[in-house]
Formats: sequence, C-alpha cells, structure tokens
Amino acid sequence: MEKTNKAFAKRIKITGSGRVLKRNPGQNHFRARKSRAFKLDTKRSSGFSISKKELGKYLPYA
Repeated sequence: MEKTNKAFAKRIKITGSGRVLKRNPGQNHFRARKSRAFKLDTKRSSGFSISKKELGKYLPYA
C-alpha cells in the first residue's frame, strides 16, 4: 500500500479542475525588509508543472 508524502501534500493544492498550485517562497521570515513589489508578487499562488506520473508517486490518492 502506497503512502502519501505528507511534506509534499502540505506544500501544494490541487484545484477542482486538476491544476496544481504551490505557494511562492520567501513569505514567512524577514518580510519587513523586502520590497512592496516583491511582497505583492509573492502573494499570488503560482502554477506548478508536474507530470501525472510523478504526482501519483507523491500523492497516490489525489
């Protein structure tokens, strides 16, 4: 029986249409010294390209 990779599962979200979204890095620590433009750019989740086969390896039940 395959297990879900929990570390990977916490970092991505699969939408209803099947797209895979990830959170942009650099959002947790030392945000005050980052520029406004950088902070606004990192707010939006970005798409994540991964093959169905590779996704099935990490999330077998998704």
